[in-house]
Amino acid sequence: MNENYIIEMLNITKRFPGIIANDNITLQLKKGEIHALLGENGAGKSTLMSVLFGLYQPEEGEIRKNGQKVDIRNPNDATALGIGMVHQHFKLVEVFTVLDNIILGSETCKYGFIDRKSVREKIINLSQRYGLAVDPDAKIEDITVGMQQRVEILKMLYRDNEILIFDEPTAVLTPQEIKELMQIMKNLAAEGKSILFITHKLNEIMEVSDRCSVLCKGRYIGTVDIANTNKEELSRMMVGRDVQFTVDKAPANPGKTILDIQHLSVASKLHKKLAVNDVSLKVHAGEIVCIAGIDGNGQSEFIQGITGLENFVHNPETKILLDDVDVSKKSIREKSKAGISHVPEDRHKHGLVLDYTLEQNMVLQRYWEPDFQKHQFIKTKEVTAYSQELIDKYDVRSGQGCKTPARAMSGGNQQKAVIARELSHDHKLLIAVQPTRGLDVGAIEFLHKAIIADRDAGKAVLLVSYELEEVLNLSDRILVMYEGEIVGELNPKETTPEELGLYMAGAKRQNKVEA
Repeated sequence: MNENYIIEMLNITKRFPGIIANDNITLQLKKGEIHALLGENGAGKSTLMSVLFGLYQPEEGEIRKNGQKVDIRNPNDATALGIGMVHQHFKLVEVFTVLDNIILGSETCKYGFIDRKSVREKIINLSQRYGLAVDPDAKIEDITVGMQQRVEILKMLYRDNEILIFDEPTAVLTPQEIKELMQIMKNLAAEGKSILFITHKLNEIMEVSDRCSVLCKGRYIGTVDIANTNKEELSRMMVGRDVQFTVDKAPANPGKTILDIQHLSVASKLHKKLAVNDVSLKVHAGEIVCIAGIDGNGQSEFIQGITGLENFVHNPETKILLDDVDVSKKSIREKSKAGISHVPEDRHKHGLVLDYTLEQNMVLQRYWEPDFQKHQFIKTKEVTAYSQELIDKYDVRSGQGCKTPARAMSGGNQQKAVIARELSHDHKLLIAVQPTRGLDVGAIEFLHKAIIADRDAGKAVLLVSYELEEVLNLSDRILVMYEGEIVGELNPKETTPEELGLYMAGAKRQNKVEA
């Protein structure tokens, strides 16, 4: 028994059909430390944390708290032991308010009614103490993803949890929100909370963690002190080889205009102002144009307006030209058939049918083609063979191969599946929003090379990214969007993160930008 450890997961083994997700893993968390858990997509990180939180029961191994063996059969047991978890995909009720979500399942009642006054005071005190400003009366569906994450953290603090699990907490945040979250985590640790932190981002591990444990393909590789390591060593432990952190690419050779957006405006769901205000831009064959900006400045609505996920404001001047053909009034399927591939921002909502198998998802935009159907019956062998080819090429990992339900896959492998489908679909234009969200460094390196290969094959690429490093590394032209307008066009070779940041914050802008 070691008194230094608040939590010990000893020799944990968890199996699913066709896969050993955790193979005899031991993880030890010290009191008051931030302990990172690093590994490739599908390495078993989320599974291990779900075992600790009581969502899964291990086949072998035991869990100890303060040296005493504990039995965690469900999340209520975990909560009673002071263990809380912020999941990669938040567990919030969208039509409830912030306050109702925080207290859900732990309501304080007075004479049979929820004591909203004392609850509100407790929430406001917690939010002020930890720097987690929220509006208790706002509905979840109306607030940003960063705010939703604050609600998840407050849910843990409201329950007086002392062991906090963060599963990919920065995957959906903007650079500014990430900075704030890092500070919040440091404050929590300084208060004596113990934090387990799952991430793929090596910079974040180096910044906030005390120690880091590495998993690879369900097995424990080792634990290192952050003070005595570096990014290169961590990436080698994680993927078993050296990883390139910079992108090698030849200069762009732009050809004819593939995408020509003229005077596009999109209404906002949150306020009366336009989310996208009269934006015009062009993307040429053989170039990567990146839209940079702080989340919530109209990028999502702009892409949804182009792809058909959202209606744009109809205006006689508005045109969406794809290779000189106006596709503005075409359906999503017609746009796809015309040559638009789209990696959407929300892979669950717009990228996958979660209850379909991996192979069904791989042919979502092609199942009606002669290659995959005859007399309106699906050719299952051909679908399986095609899917397997993509799974092998893009290293999509899952327990039952192409027969795995998409819902049962890790977030990173779900993302790889969407990317594999979109890049392999015959296209002239690739639109990718946050394409590396939730991917490990090895997968990011592979994806960046694939996007550059797409560009070099003469495709036009329109990228939206909130990762400044990715914007500067990957793009040939940078367009900055602020409050629904393009406020600057920058050359990635000639600009700096600082200058880009000024444009993103609205502190600097060029005169009318015709991009």
